[in-house]
Amino acid sequence: MIRAAEAAAAKGAEDVVALEVGGVLAITDAFVIASGTNRRQVLTMAEEVEARVKADDGPSPLRIEGLSEAQWVLLDYGDFVVHLFLEEVRRYYDLERLWADAPVIDLGLGLDRPAEARAANGD
Repeated sequence: MIRAAEAAAAKGAEDVVALEVGGVLAITDAFVIASGTNRRQVLTMAEEVEARVKADDGPSPLRIEGLSEAQWVLLDYGDFVVHLFLEEVRRYYDLERLWADAPVIDLGLGLDRPAEARAANGD
């Protein structure tokens, strides 16, 4: 999961955050969420996430969705799911608001819940 966040950040992802959702969602333990400014960047982030997780002897994604549209790319690794969004699509779906009760995972990368989500949560 940390490699996935690092990979997205390395390709210029904005507002990279990881949420611990395993306590309320049985299908995965964590979400990594990040956004890009254009479709090409979202695709590049997805490629980098897959490459770095694999290079770290991690698993291949069980499923990848959204590559053709590159507005919301989902890489499902089983234990964690990576959501890579176009900025406006991320704002629309607002996963951080939907999972506002989920603890933020400290990735040790200086990354945190986006300022908008902290403000909306009263943090």
